[in-house]
Amino acid sequence: MNQNSLKDLQLGLSDVSRLLLPFLVIWLLGAIGLGWLVKSLLFLFGLLLIAPIVAFVGFRWWLKRNVIQAECPVCGFESVNLKSAEFRCPNCNDPLKVEGTRFVRLVPSGTIDVSAVEIETNATDIPMRRIEEQ
Repeated sequence: MNQNSLKDLQLGLSDVSRLLLPFLVIWLLGAIGLGWLVKSLLFLFGLLLIAPIVAFVGFRWWLKRNVIQAECPVCGFESVNLKSAEFRCPNCNDPLKVEGTRFVRLVPSGTIDVSAVEIETNATDIPMRRIEEQ
């Protein structure tokens, strides 16, 4: 008996089984019905199309609610930041925090914040008044 004939027969059966497996799967799916498969693929395709749109709209809504654009109370530089956040002004490097819809200067406790007011005076008027009063 030829020793190679048994190997050829085994190789032949594995090749046939490889060819029969796809036909068997297709026959099984045809017998069960392919409607569920088509519907699930369409659902996944629709989900892939709609999910980025919903995420984009949701992100824009979140940004409108949580981003504040205002001027620095120290230098007047307009910047953008998130609500309830502490940050430094990019222009004057002063520490700021968001309160409501505006920025407020962050100062350590015990610090008195004073704003200077310019008053116009004429240096020649002061001595004249003193002379007139005497």
